[in-house]
Amino acid sequence: MALITSDRMRFPCEPWKLVESVHVPGDEGTLETLFALGNGHLGIRGAHAAAGDGELLGTFINGFHEIWDIKHAENAYGFARTGQRIVYVPDANNFTVSIDGEVLSLAESTVVDYRRSVDFSTGVYEVSTTWACRSGATVTTVERRAVGFDSRGCLGLELSISADRDVSADITSGVVNRQDQPVEDHSVHDPRRSGRHAGRVLLPLYLNGVDGSLRLAWETAESRQRVAVAVDHWISAEVQPFETAVGEDDSSVRYVLAIHGGQQFRMEKTVSYVVAGSASDAEDVGEALAAEAEANLVPFSAILAQSTAHYDEYWTTADVSIGGQPELQQAVRWALFQLAQATARAGVAGIPAKGVSGSGYEGHYFWDQEVYLLPYLTYTNPLGARKVLESRHAMLPDARIRAKELSVDGALFPWRTINGLEASAYYAAGTAQFHIAAAIAFAANRYQWASGDDTFGPDLGAELLIETARMWASLGFFGKDGMFHIHGVTGPDEYTAVVNDNLYTNVMARFNLRTAAALENEGIAETERMVWRQAAERMTLPYDPHVEVFSQDNDFMTLEPWDWNTPKSKYPLLLNFHPLVIYRHQVLKQADTVLAMFLQWQDFTAEEKQRAFDFYDPITTGDSTLSACVQGIMAAEVGYNDVALQHFTDALFIDLDNSHGNTIDGVHIASTGGIWSSLVCGFAGMRDQGDVLRFDPRLPAEWEGLSFSLKVQGRLLSVELVPGSMVLKLVSGPDYSAEPLPVNVRDQHITVGMDAVTVPVDDVPVPPPSIFPSVFPTAGLPIVR
Repeated sequence: MALITSDRMRFPCEPWKLVESVHVPGDEGTLETLFALGNGHLGIRGAHAAAGDGELLGTFINGFHEIWDIKHAENAYGFARTGQRIVYVPDANNFTVSIDGEVLSLAESTVVDYRRSVDFSTGVYEVSTTWACRSGATVTTVERRAVGFDSRGCLGLELSISADRDVSADITSGVVNRQDQPVEDHSVHDPRRSGRHAGRVLLPLYLNGVDGSLRLAWETAESRQRVAVAVDHWISAEVQPFETAVGEDDSSVRYVLAIHGGQQFRMEKTVSYVVAGSASDAEDVGEALAAEAEANLVPFSAILAQSTAHYDEYWTTADVSIGGQPELQQAVRWALFQLAQATARAGVAGIPAKGVSGSGYEGHYFWDQEVYLLPYLTYTNPLGARKVLESRHAMLPDARIRAKELSVDGALFPWRTINGLEASAYYAAGTAQFHIAAAIAFAANRYQWASGDDTFGPDLGAELLIETARMWASLGFFGKDGMFHIHGVTGPDEYTAVVNDNLYTNVMARFNLRTAAALENEGIAETERMVWRQAAERMTLPYDPHVEVFSQDNDFMTLEPWDWNTPKSKYPLLLNFHPLVIYRHQVLKQADTVLAMFLQWQDFTAEEKQRAFDFYDPITTGDSTLSACVQGIMAAEVGYNDVALQHFTDALFIDLDNSHGNTIDGVHIASTGGIWSSLVCGFAGMRDQGDVLRFDPRLPAEWEGLSFSLKVQGRLLSVELVPGSMVLKLVSGPDYSAEPLPVNVRDQHITVGMDAVTVPVDDVPVPPPSIFPSVFPTAGLPIVR
């Protein structure tokens, strides 16, 4: 059932905010994700601060995790050995407010007025609630919070209280270790959800609190990572804390005071987190880390100023404007806001599948970041894109060791990881997805192409391309037919596992080999270069001549079609059918061959793309949140504008409407990256890594326009698409070059400078759909008895 779009009275459409105007019980967990705040390093879920008013409260730091030994029911050589899971760091978002003896709670108290919002333009969360207290007083509480950007480990919280008469207030501000609180392990029922550890995770190193200040530090039991938190309080009243208490799981500062009618009481709570690896066994290591956290504290006003300044700058180049579609515009800005929150201050680190908005997928980094997130980062925040690639490069030593374990050369990157080691216990849908290697090479090449960063390519970029090419050359083989084959792999479609010659894998491996072979690098032997070129030129691309479509793999066209009368309650299939049932049927979790044709757009003809889309789109369940955006992009290229808009809309509201039923675990960050690509690569038709930047626009008929900016090779390119034309120009600025940029619009070569260039673009006629013969030539023949 839809959430945001189903009740526009409760969730009014505002262009720069997500707003909840009425509190309705039952959606707490999903809304905690939708209202979360983060900066790529630190994230806090959008939960209400009062105990009992939240469902899955928590604060996270990117990369802070615990490990454990994976216990395989039946062991085998090379299986992943060490599990990794993001850890809830001690959570400072806790306030208990008692007025005249009544604890204010959305669940138990009478609410007169309510409004919660997150402002995309400032990054500030706010919830205002007016209560009719049992004592007769009318009380309004306002909570605001923001995360730091220059001070990326800092969090600011503010609580204000006002009343229409004199009241007695009892306010407790807490820090809670949620990681070690007893909760249900939901991962037993849904593998997409994060599991729980059996034993205690956070062991106290230092606990100190005095006069309203808390200095606390913990260490994870197995990974030996350390986290410290410093908390200070400032209040507007001239009273001292009634009590300051510390404990390994619950620390608090309590104030008891009178609030006079018509006056406002304010409390500012400033929080600083610091994390560190295991570096010392000294007795005072926790105290030293807490002192470092204390030194990083900044006032609440400074955190607000940092957040506002960051988003002022962010939106000047990152905004994507849609004309005449206010509900789509709000949703697009929410998605772009999430992308900023997941990546802005991550540093040299990966981007978790849920960003820092939740614990889903255990905080792991997947191929998502290279294929779905780095396009956005590369063209809006090139430095951020480079840092993600630097984090992959830092994993090379472990990737080389992993390659040897699987008897291949070069480097084999883990399918899912935090610390660089493979954490996927189910190899068929994990380690077998070798295509992550090509995703990393592709992202490195795109970054080099788009940024013109001369310091990246010769060293980091080249090493990533070379080591992944070596892996492909040794993983595949030249068969008796003289062709190069890659066997025993899983492509992006996880409903078809461990197959031979997966088309997506082979197409992307071919790109990887070609690009590496073209490098001028003294570390490449000429014989090695020759093998790479031959492997690329002779790469097997399965094709079914009967239906005239590229086959997803060698055997896909021979599989039994899925029963499409399966009720909707049985989707997603992975939660309702054994993998072996799914594997033997012709059904897709997500776009696979279609994705290959998008990424390697120059390798396929328009007819091949259309026939592939026509064949695969109807048998794609969309059980993966990575699918709709890609299907929409290719539908737009083919000319199916209505289908493209439908897929785009489905992708746009995956989290806002909780359409996959697991938004509670965090934002589907890769899907939000796919939304950016849907707009830029789908409706504006951008393609890169060719001779020049290319556009082939497909503006939906319902839209009045589409505009955005791209950072390309040191320039800032402004793109505006309106019915009938595309307008391009370079934007001046101290950080951008004014050198003209060559661009291709529908095979028309133009040069874009500071003066706007208008290119006419006519509507593309909708092509007739492909007509396929039966997948099985014998279907319909009488049975011989």
